[in-house]
Amino acid sequence: MKKNNKVPKALLLSVAVSAASMGMSIQAYADQYLDAANKWIAEEFDKSTLSQDEQLKELQWFTRAAEPFRGMTINVASETIATHEYESRVLARAFEEITGIKVNHDLIQEGDVVEKLQTQMQSDRNIYDAYINDSDLIGTHFRYGKVVPVSDMIDGEAKDFTLPTLDLEDFIGLDFTTGPDGKLYQLPDQQFANLYWFRADWFAREDLKKQFRDIYGYELGVPKNWSAYEDIAEFFSVHVKELDGQPVYGHMDYGKKDPSLGWRFTDAWFSMAGAGDKGLPNGFPVDEWGIRVDGCSPVGSSVERGGATNGPAAVYATTKYVDWLRQYAPPEAQGMTFSEAGPVPAQGGVAQQIFWYTAFTSSMTAEGLPVVNEDGTPKWRMAPSPRGPYWQDGMKLGYQDVGSWTFLNSTPEKQRLAAWLYAQFTVAKTVSLKKTLVGLTPIRESDINSDAMTEAAPKLGGLVEFYRSPARVQWSPTGTNVPDYPKLAQLWWQYIAEAASGEKTPQEALDGLAAAQDKMMQRLERAGVQGECGPKLNEPRDPEYWLNQPGAPKAKLANEKPQGETIAYEELLKSWQADSKVAGSD
Repeated sequence: MKKNNKVPKALLLSVAVSAASMGMSIQAYADQYLDAANKWIAEEFDKSTLSQDEQLKELQWFTRAAEPFRGMTINVASETIATHEYESRVLARAFEEITGIKVNHDLIQEGDVVEKLQTQMQSDRNIYDAYINDSDLIGTHFRYGKVVPVSDMIDGEAKDFTLPTLDLEDFIGLDFTTGPDGKLYQLPDQQFANLYWFRADWFAREDLKKQFRDIYGYELGVPKNWSAYEDIAEFFSVHVKELDGQPVYGHMDYGKKDPSLGWRFTDAWFSMAGAGDKGLPNGFPVDEWGIRVDGCSPVGSSVERGGATNGPAAVYATTKYVDWLRQYAPPEAQGMTFSEAGPVPAQGGVAQQIFWYTAFTSSMTAEGLPVVNEDGTPKWRMAPSPRGPYWQDGMKLGYQDVGSWTFLNSTPEKQRLAAWLYAQFTVAKTVSLKKTLVGLTPIRESDINSDAMTEAAPKLGGLVEFYRSPARVQWSPTGTNVPDYPKLAQLWWQYIAEAASGEKTPQEALDGLAAAQDKMMQRLERAGVQGECGPKLNEPRDPEYWLNQPGAPKAKLANEKPQGETIAYEELLKSWQADSKVAGSD
């Protein structure tokens, strides 16, 4: 496509002063940024839902808007995943060449991101000018008043620095970053779901299909419920045992006492079992953590206060976690952390995994892996997670991580506005499709439905089909019921580890967790720092009272292992395609 090299008059006017101060002609100064924009479009941002002319206009807007901040250095932080590595390595450099604003985009561990954010919130001392922070903290952010809501920025200080083509309606995750007050607190930068993963090549083998049918009386396929998942786990671990000379396991997980063990549950194991209430993006009034709210105020997580953290559904879910880890996963899984367990399925000995992050897709498609065919297509597929016996239609079915740009009021306004420009650059349509293809963490409807994603789909194991499907709305991050994510999340791994190690029964471990959460929320209530939406705990009462009420907490089922149900993967895709118009409804 022929490039438009004509420099807009508005751009010439905006750079006149800077050009003079540098002893350059206006045209030469403007050409410096225009040439950079053309170079990046041609050499890097070759995949976009915009035409090249539209891309150039968008990048020219950034050049123009950056004029008051040119020569500044801004510091931002994110966790270390492929998407953010691309931003730090490529997009920060492109942004500097196109705008004249230097970006130090630090990649640190997720726990460190939260720690730095907490420190800045508590001290009001600027550490970073912006963070890519999980939307799991939405309940924290809207209560403490330390975050400048993105919607307030757009309507106020950043009105003249907000990209005209930002197109918020194109983002698929805004529900997750919006508070009960209707304000948009964070801007999604990347997102990925935890889904079911399985070896499609093994599931298609006629000998294994016959063997499974003979033992269990139904077809080997994508499990629709936990009963089928458990049967398939037992089948591969106990009955198949070995394929192609290699040991085979029907399940993969991790159990080491480590902060990542908490993620396994907060992200969001109980929701898959059905512990919370109906409601999207999160159960209401009881969410997937088991925390009940009255209006916007948390009132308890223990059953005796109306919560569900230690209720029968949560105990069932934890029991299955412990049993499956011990009986059907590789023996070494018990001593693994999240990061150690993540690469194991790619080694070729795992038949299925109920809890698998789509962020692993790029590392699961590398050439030469035992789970990749010679033509580059995967031997595996991803599908919606099976649901537990307490799950009901209208409930969320799993977790979706939404790393989002977050701005604090302790950051000087000029630094915050410059960082806002960089944040918009990382999600702008000029760059977002290429970033999606690199990191496979889509945020825009237009990118998901692009021809480039259609072309990539056969090598991505169902990622594109999932994000185009109506099913995706049932996956969501931690919601607004959690009043202080950092403080409460750190409790989970300590108590879950007691169940994982066998030190305590699942009921005992969850009783401890529920009590600890209630105690932490009582402290927040007494401190009175969260305003009218802060915790206001219910008085304890007989658990039977709450178990006899509609919704969560739910009374123990007489039969927690109903008949297993499966569906052929091809039929699952057809059902999505037949209902594809629903996919964009969120």
